[in-house]
Amino acid sequence: MKIGHVIVPADELDAQLDFYTRLGLTVRFRDGDRYAALTDGTVTVGLADASQQPVAGRTLLSIQVDDLDACLAQVTAAGGTAGDVVVGPHERRAVVVDPGGNLLVVYQRLG
Repeated sequence: MKIGHVIVPADELDAQLDFYTRLGLTVRFRDGDRYAALTDGTVTVGLADASQQPVAGRTLLSIQVDDLDACLAQVTAAGGTAGDVVVGPHERRAVVVDPGGNLLVVYQRLG
């Protein structure tokens, strides 16, 4: 398991890319006006338009796991709740809620 990225809502992708690159982050890739990934070399910040946000308008921590189903079982055993699994083009993911009510995304890469 590792921190995959922090998903930040991006209604103004060009302006937000400019902002984060001026702070020193490097663009890893950009997917049109939908999504851009930036990094400091360790953590990735994902700037996401509404179509790419797991929870609209919320900044979320995203954790990559090797086995999503096993992780979701651990989440519920630890007192959290897990939403439905969504299959995207690159990953399977679910929004989970920790015992303190905080939302985060856990995901397993496909392929």
